[in-house]
Amino acid sequence: MMKAQLQLHAPTGVVMRPAQALRPSSAALTSQWMQAAAPQRASSRRSRAVTLRCQAVAPAVAQAPRPEEKFEPQVCVVLGTQWGDEGKGKLVDILAQEYEIVARAQGGANAGHTIYDSEGNKYKLHLIPSGILNPAATCVIGNGVVVHLPGLFEEIRGMKERGVSVEGRLLISDRAHMLFELHKEIDGAREAELAGTGKQIGTTKRGIGPAYASKATRNGIRVGDLKRPKIFEEKLRKLADDGFKRFEGFEYDVEADIETYRQMAATVAPFISDTVFQINEWYDEGKKILIEGANATMLDLDFGTYPFVTSSNPSIGGVISGLGLAPNKLGAVIGVAKAYTTRVGAGPYPTEIFGELADELREVGAEYGTTTGRPRRIGWLDLVALKFASRINGLTHINLTKLDVLSDLEEIKVGVAYRKPDGELLHTVPEDLDLLEQCEVVYETLPGWKQDISKIRQWDDLPEKARSYVSWVEQKLGVHCKWIGVGPGRDAIVMKPAEVPAAVSR
Repeated sequence: MMKAQLQLHAPTGVVMRPAQALRPSSAALTSQWMQAAAPQRASSRRSRAVTLRCQAVAPAVAQAPRPEEKFEPQVCVVLGTQWGDEGKGKLVDILAQEYEIVARAQGGANAGHTIYDSEGNKYKLHLIPSGILNPAATCVIGNGVVVHLPGLFEEIRGMKERGVSVEGRLLISDRAHMLFELHKEIDGAREAELAGTGKQIGTTKRGIGPAYASKATRNGIRVGDLKRPKIFEEKLRKLADDGFKRFEGFEYDVEADIETYRQMAATVAPFISDTVFQINEWYDEGKKILIEGANATMLDLDFGTYPFVTSSNPSIGGVISGLGLAPNKLGAVIGVAKAYTTRVGAGPYPTEIFGELADELREVGAEYGTTTGRPRRIGWLDLVALKFASRINGLTHINLTKLDVLSDLEEIKVGVAYRKPDGELLHTVPEDLDLLEQCEVVYETLPGWKQDISKIRQWDDLPEKARSYVSWVEQKLGVHCKWIGVGPGRDAIVMKPAEVPAAVSR
């Protein structure tokens, strides 16, 4: 059997050759200049890692960096590209200062976004879009979101107590499906069933999967049904019957829940809107629309490490179906990625780090789930996975977050390929998780900068090796790393001049 030959040596000081990129036409909304590649998983505990060493040198570029201008796309999408928790909320909060509409398209309260206001106050959001801190922005919960209304209004009350009002600024799609305590109970019961099999998904037990299952089996209940009380009550009783038939000893007081929603109906009514019509009207009026993704591409129901995924499509397709905006209306698609990676819950994780280094990075990066508080698994940046996400979503820009967390490291590894047991290199994510477990990660090792960068706000002020790391990642992806996160605060961000051809934005 022929084995792929792997180059394991690069002379010290060699300049990495930039990935070739094709400049897309102005009609193209997806990046055509990216080379196809996507991850395959290295065995986390039992496989060895193959390491390539290279000297990170700022790559030669064909054009001088352009001066930074105001970000102008009428419709901008912000998506997670890894396994979630990349820091999407912060960028949405920053960009929301320039946008009139901020919308969520999919997911539910399993998506936790932590943001900070201009005074450094911390807010943890689950269903309310991150643009809520901009008093001039209208926030939309789209038809693709599953909504637990009691939890949403608890979140609204919490914001109001801190001086942030949502009155007249938050719309809930009448087509969005509702998530009930019933779904949470089913979520827990299903995980308990899997406990003895070793096949637990590691869900947040927020009922997200069962709510989407109700939607798919066409016995779900939509927000608009609250306007028709008798129909709502009949549907919820029928939904509860399914739970009682499926799980022995299942406990759920359907009549109590009906009464809860009967009392809530008048409170919810002013928030309910035909958001599909409204968001397209806003577009036709020329208003700027910012779309906030939840979860991430590697947790996508179709493209992620199935079945260890979420229950919706956090990739670009979920934006289209979750809001009712046509693809040709999207102007920019920003992928948010950490300078390393994290994952919560079970499932393949190719570049996972264990031991003391993982513990240190977890503490420095405060890597604990916003929604669950669970400690996150830690790993090196996985370029195979990131290229995969970039190709699927047609990324026009990258926001590389938490670069400051790597500041104490002597050297930094980046996964660039996977090697199968027979020696063949993989440059895409296989659907076969057993194969993924058997693969080894091929790494390149870059020098660290050993310097605190958390107070730096200008690209040229970053240490040379930090700039080289970012530029190297940018050239490997063929996508402009426009925003670099260097701390948790709203102002802790560095704008990077473009060094690769940027996709044309509307």
